[in-house]
Amino acid sequence: MDYFNYSRRPASVVHVGGVPLGGDFPVRVQSMANVSTMATEACVAQALRIVEAGGEYVRFTTQGVREAENLKSINAGLRAAGCMVPLVADVHFNPKVAEVAALHAEKVRINPGNYVDPARTFKQLEYTDEEYAGELEKLRGRFIPFLEICKASHTAIRIGVNHGSLSDRIMSRYGDTPEGMVESCMEFLRICVEQCFTDVVVSIKASNTVVMVKTVRLLDAAMRKEGMAFPLHLGVTEAGDGEDGRIKSAFGIGALLMDGLGDTIRVSLSEEPECEIPVAKKLVDYASALQGHLYIPGKMAEGFDYLSPVRRATHAVRNIGGGQVPVVVSSRVEGFCDFDGAFRPDYMYVGKRLPEERDARIGYIVDADAWDGAEGTYPAFNAKQLMFVAACRSVLKFLFVSYMELTDEVCACLKAFPEIVVVAQSSHPYRTGEFRALAHQLMREGITSPLVFFQHYAEEALEDFQLKAAADMGALVIDGLCDGIFLHNQGHLPPSSVDAAAFGILQAGRVRVSKTEYISCPGCGRTLFDLQATIARVKAATSHLKGLKIGIMGCIVNGPGEMADADYGYVGAGRGRVTLYRRKECIEKNIPEDEAVERLLRLIRDDGACAAEGEAER
Repeated sequence: MDYFNYSRRPASVVHVGGVPLGGDFPVRVQSMANVSTMATEACVAQALRIVEAGGEYVRFTTQGVREAENLKSINAGLRAAGCMVPLVADVHFNPKVAEVAALHAEKVRINPGNYVDPARTFKQLEYTDEEYAGELEKLRGRFIPFLEICKASHTAIRIGVNHGSLSDRIMSRYGDTPEGMVESCMEFLRICVEQCFTDVVVSIKASNTVVMVKTVRLLDAAMRKEGMAFPLHLGVTEAGDGEDGRIKSAFGIGALLMDGLGDTIRVSLSEEPECEIPVAKKLVDYASALQGHLYIPGKMAEGFDYLSPVRRATHAVRNIGGGQVPVVVSSRVEGFCDFDGAFRPDYMYVGKRLPEERDARIGYIVDADAWDGAEGTYPAFNAKQLMFVAACRSVLKFLFVSYMELTDEVCACLKAFPEIVVVAQSSHPYRTGEFRALAHQLMREGITSPLVFFQHYAEEALEDFQLKAAADMGALVIDGLCDGIFLHNQGHLPPSSVDAAAFGILQAGRVRVSKTEYISCPGCGRTLFDLQATIARVKAATSHLKGLKIGIMGCIVNGPGEMADADYGYVGAGRGRVTLYRRKECIEKNIPEDEAVERLLRLIRDDGACAAEGEAER
């Protein structure tokens, strides 16, 4: 991989029915049905809607042998309707189900965390080397017969690791770490290689975008080290719904797509499955358009570790840089300075005209040739105005500059005037690569000026803007290069929506919290309540609790594990029944659904977590 230039990662070809992936094939998009796998007609109808939206694979949950066998009827129904979409079976806990599903589906997803190992207990268990080796032999004994069935049936598999369902065995040796997730996958891949089974897709997912991106990078490196090139399936689990679900998914998936990683993607939204497909297609199209761009002559700074990046060292200029949370810069150049109080920007660029009414909590950025030194205002220069920087008396100055403008003269200016914050701008098609090149040049020069990324768009649809901005910022935040984000859109979107997207992107990257975070699954045939209605109720009751993370899970499969990253969890325990968690600890079991939201609020209040309400942002 060229860190500064886009190219697709070379991957082997995997045959999934009549829709192969990997190699030179396009990045495939897919979704998962959320109706019961035993409801044949409903499954066929939903699969047809997914395909009509552009889906290339459709996945169904198979809790037991009955569900696995019914894939045959679903398959027949789709073929009778003239639809040849490959079907994927989703299996947890039961190798026998996987073996049956392999006879009726074009691909079977298995979870290494529970394929042979029992359900995770979240207890500290110890394994001797002999015991650990014995567990691996037990794995081989169950996995190899499954591969033989897949070979005979020409069925592909996906080895799908979830952060929330690592086995106790892996946890005992590696802990809850990216390295443990990678090893959980590699154990199965080594057996596939040994058995000459090549129709394998791999995925490593998490609801935490930072964990997800770093782990996929590590997995790619681990596979290359062992001579493997299996295709990658990308996704952020439990991303949620609406704006948050789209931004979070685009941030994590986009960060990898922009590096050429990924051969198929699933955007996991807590909405109807067919709603996921247009979002996924937009992300794929946005990244794919980068192929063949003008070369970027970047050079990596010494000591930078792509697989384990840390935040770039900067000095503080006012409230920017120096380890402080990244700032949000907004743009209002027509004199209108309205904004949503929940997402108040730190700075507002106003061009040459200050608004008549100003908010004292916001810093106003004015073009240097119009700046008059008014209190709470700060001058902005470009690379052609360096000669005026010294004469301008301000504790904070902004310098808009592109990578190609980062000359020796500009670098000397930055070293001489530490009160300057760099605003990186780019009109290159692969702006992620050019922004990286600029940041690494600053590091190579020993310049510690804070760095704000100016991302400009001309979108008329809010979703398109959110997806592109989140995808463009994902890798920059993950790589530790971001001290601020400045989004500008020339379309007719409300400026307050642009501001909200900026805060959403920073929250998706776990670098700045501005609201309650919801970790909600997309739903499937295992879901035990009306997921969308439940999410709406929980959000209505808890959206004021800024800083809390609340998990909303339709069933127990990934519940406690994915919610280990959440403060509280709301999990389907049975029809009309809910179990509440505090992190990984089960607090109340089998609560009637109509009482569950109020009991969740009572738990939060009893813990004192409602103190988060009304807490000042910084």
